[in-house]
Amino acid sequence: MENHSVEVSVIIPNYNYARFLRQRIESVLAQTYTDYEIILLDDASTDDSTSILKHYSANPHVSHLEINSVNTGSPFAQWQKGISLSRGKYIWIAESDDAAEPSFLKKAVSVLKHYPDASFCFLGSHCIDGEGNQLTTDFDRWTSKQLSRSHNMGVFDGEDYIKHNLYWRNYIYNASGVVFRKQCFEQIKDLSCFSMRYSGDWLFWIEMAKQGMVVEVYEKLNNFRLHNVSTTKKGQKTGDGVREDIYIVNRIEHSLVNIGRQRKTVRHGSFYKEIKRLKVPTEIKKELTLHLVASLKANSSDYYVERFNKSFSWLMPWLITRDKDRL
Repeated sequence: MENHSVEVSVIIPNYNYARFLRQRIESVLAQTYTDYEIILLDDASTDDSTSILKHYSANPHVSHLEINSVNTGSPFAQWQKGISLSRGKYIWIAESDDAAEPSFLKKAVSVLKHYPDASFCFLGSHCIDGEGNQLTTDFDRWTSKQLSRSHNMGVFDGEDYIKHNLYWRNYIYNASGVVFRKQCFEQIKDLSCFSMRYSGDWLFWIEMAKQGMVVEVYEKLNNFRLHNVSTTKKGQKTGDGVREDIYIVNRIEHSLVNIGRQRKTVRHGSFYKEIKRLKVPTEIKKELTLHLVASLKANSSDYYVERFNKSFSWLMPWLITRDKDRL
């Protein structure tokens, strides 16, 4: 591994989150692990973000402040820009509307040092509201399968993690909960994830999982903010997020040869279910269904298989469901 002047590059990409920025940056500066640089990025915000970022630019940890004059239209373009500026061995994309416990970075770095073949380490999150109050919402959804593992950690082969976890959904639901190895990122050949608008993070973690092992830490040391304005919610309203999701599942099916027929059928069925439940015009649902059939060779009967497995997997343990398949 080449020498780096800092161990960790902390990238804080921002767009119109002035109301959360101070808490975000202060939670980074409060980390007990201190060998890091901070890269501040703004994507042409129209609120008071730039004045806040300029205030922190004099901090010795801040190595870059980059303010775009024109909005890129994609949050993932800022990820790519931050990574290109980074000097660290490890990278933490600390989203500007989130926060972290002081021990977050120390824990993540120690795990990555202990597992040199790991491409990234993912820690759990408390969900918080717009005022920073902790919510009961839980996106980790850990069961006894995860919580019974030694040292509160799960260590997985990357391709197994894709097949059993990331094929079904983006379990890496919040980038702020991840620290990844820059050297593994540099091995990715296809960076089309950065041109996506809604699901680029999901594809990014799939590509990262191909580069090495994946470590999950079953401790909630990140704070993931939930609020009404989010890219994910916009994608759900238009159906464009589903289109990107179908593209990603198609990519997985073409890159992993051992997905298995039953797993594919149930996964395709879950798309039918998702499309049926979308609150969009009927014309969009029809278009999405045709796209699903053309892209994945899905069949409407897949929906009924998925529903059957969901209802009777407790009675027939060999039936695959998303939750049972999770590592």
